[in-house]
Amino acid sequence: MAELKRLSESRDLTRIERIGAHSHIRGLGLDSSLEARDASEGMVGQLHARRGCGLILQLIRQGKIAGRAVLLAGQPGTGKTALAMGIAKSLGAETPFASVAASELFSLDLSKTEALTQAFRRSIGVRIKEEAEIIEGEVVEISIDRPLSAAAGPSGATAPGKTGRLTLKTTDMETVYELGGKMIEALGKEKVQSGDVIALDKASGKVTKLGRSIGRSRDYDAVGAHTKFVKCPEGELQKRKEVVHCVTLHEIDVINSRTQGFLALFTGDTGEIRAEVREQIDTKVAEWREEGKAEIVPGVLFIDEVHMLDIECFSFLNRALENDMAPILVIATNRGITSIRGTNYRSPHGIPPDFLDRLLIITTQPYTEDDIRKILDIRCDEEEVEMSADAKALLTKIGVETSLRYAINLITSAALACQKRKGKVVEMDDVSRVYGLFLDVKRSTQYLVEYQSQYMFSEGLGEADEDAMQS
Repeated sequence: MAELKRLSESRDLTRIERIGAHSHIRGLGLDSSLEARDASEGMVGQLHARRGCGLILQLIRQGKIAGRAVLLAGQPGTGKTALAMGIAKSLGAETPFASVAASELFSLDLSKTEALTQAFRRSIGVRIKEEAEIIEGEVVEISIDRPLSAAAGPSGATAPGKTGRLTLKTTDMETVYELGGKMIEALGKEKVQSGDVIALDKASGKVTKLGRSIGRSRDYDAVGAHTKFVKCPEGELQKRKEVVHCVTLHEIDVINSRTQGFLALFTGDTGEIRAEVREQIDTKVAEWREEGKAEIVPGVLFIDEVHMLDIECFSFLNRALENDMAPILVIATNRGITSIRGTNYRSPHGIPPDFLDRLLIITTQPYTEDDIRKILDIRCDEEEVEMSADAKALLTKIGVETSLRYAINLITSAALACQKRKGKVVEMDDVSRVYGLFLDVKRSTQYLVEYQSQYMFSEGLGEADEDAMQS
């Protein structure tokens, strides 16, 4: 339990946000009746698909039905991954969301089934409840006694370190506590001073500063903008509070299968985990559920490029979805009728028919010109690029004739071209310049056809390749 507590505390880190392909997504953009707004929370268009994802979202939040699977199917660049990220953002941090690309399974130092098992257990959360003894009160006084010397004495023993006393009070009582070196260090890290309201965890020694006492609000004429004033606690100083730790089954597996405990999660040295360990953990979690100490939180496992899985992986998924603690499985593919990897058989999306029968299928449609313009507006805001109306119109035309991804890639490039000429607003000339510098797929293919004889090992294009290029 102590390992799980340290793990949950280690997550309270400041995250450095970078601008990514889907960093503008804030949710699915649905209203209270699960109707999709035209443009909301970073999502544009795909109204039918977003309504379907909204119903799946309700299914996940209820957490009553396990082992459901959803397929997001559509052409490249139609927002399948964006829909999955919208589901993840709408669920929040409380519900586990694990994402994996199917091609990753073949490049890991694990068997395919072990990698899938770990992915499944990463997407199943356990909310563990325990009662902790907390000392909560307002700091009246902190006095620290520093020894004159901490040097070793004649006998070789060192002189005692810092000691001190902490006086805490509530509205009903006041008590003096003796402090050791570790507690003094913890109070120093939190910069606790007289007038602060703090909480001390007796088991771990963790110090949490809750705020500044309202009774001391007039002690200073000026306070910081982030200063929080709270009331002096009431009743007893020592209280029993219910503390909730949220971890995943995979994290519990690693903690119990490695000698270094939860530190193995940070080194990435998880390796193969024996089935006996998982069985013991499942038994223990089941006992905690019966005793009311734990609660299972089924999450979401998103597998992108699912057509890259082979027949063995699909057979494993068929069996894994029948487990009582299986998460909601969301998969995505951009393939049509193609071969199932590992066989000579062809099937829709490269997925075996028996597995397709389990899926709720949501299709995505190509974006319209108006949708592309709105998406480019959102991406310009996200990347903090100021662009003129004419430049956006040209970029939209490029997106319609080539692809949305290519048009999005030109935004930052055009901004750099604008910056080079010391401009502040991206103009049409900047977009035209980068359009000439960076080729899209069609122009690159035409270039290869024109100069194919000058390339090594060039075999030319077949009829099927020419038809695909023209389309």
